[in-house]
Amino acid sequence: MKPGKLPPELLEKLVLSRLPSKGKGVIVGPGTGIDGAAMRVDGTLVASSDPITGATKRIGFYAVHVNANDVAVMGAEPRWFLTTILLPENADEGLLDEIIEEISNEAERLGVAVVGGHTEITPGLDRPIVVGTMLGEAERLVSPNGAKPGDAIVMTKWAGVEGASIIAEELRERLAPILGEEFLERASSLIEYLSVLPEARVLRKFANAMHDPTEGGVLNGLHEMADASGLGFRVYAERIPIREETKVLCNYLHLNPLGLISSGVLLAAVPRDLAKKVVEELMARGITASIIGEFLAEDKRVLVEDGEERPAWRPESDELWKVV
Repeated sequence: MKPGKLPPELLEKLVLSRLPSKGKGVIVGPGTGIDGAAMRVDGTLVASSDPITGATKRIGFYAVHVNANDVAVMGAEPRWFLTTILLPENADEGLLDEIIEEISNEAERLGVAVVGGHTEITPGLDRPIVVGTMLGEAERLVSPNGAKPGDAIVMTKWAGVEGASIIAEELRERLAPILGEEFLERASSLIEYLSVLPEARVLRKFANAMHDPTEGGVLNGLHEMADASGLGFRVYAERIPIREETKVLCNYLHLNPLGLISSGVLLAAVPRDLAKKVVEELMARGITASIIGEFLAEDKRVLVEDGEERPAWRPESDELWKVV
């Protein structure tokens, strides 16, 4: 495809005709010659924007879910998605077809309307870049800095779940002779747990703060929550769930799963008297959940391992970058 914006006929064929553009409150959606979108909003508008620059596979999938997660942890229901797709000069229609298919499928799964964006062939790129913006509505805003001393820390899913999936996919040739294709398929499929929307829909009714830990894993996510609210924390290593696939990969590659990228995990500060009820409700919906510790008024951040309190280390970079 040639540099510049897609020709109108190609834009209609490959993009506009395939996106779920109808949804709650949509007044003006995407179209040829339309440079903006208009939506009718109820409640509080919450917005998030993130680029997908490092990945080369499933970038449409990531663009939708990464941005939806950031909206969901503030208590909002994702409603409207805009995306800018920049493709290298050597890109063919098949690459764009794949990205649009992923965006369309994942937006439909979440009940999100794609209301606008931009697609072009950009000189100077060596890989596709997808930038997403998600807008959502919140009846009850959950502030990122709302954690209170004494709040229980509720964690969903498993530490390092995204990292395990990436490692299995990126290092497949190296690891297959050792760990086997069947094992790597199971680990790779963990990417399907990337969305935190199911648990956020439960937790937003109770939580004082929520956060989805990404780079730096669960431990960095805890530090970020404590930073935002000016608190300390105490967490118990044995209470942090870790999938067997993640344990095997981390043991073999000498990585710490607590510092491994963990999109798909949701950390929530929940009033202590409600925490057990919340975990039971999550488990009843098939969502793995645990109370892994508590936030502290004092400026002390500790990880309890084998009955001993140690300073909770803060990853300088994600464990993933040691091997990928």
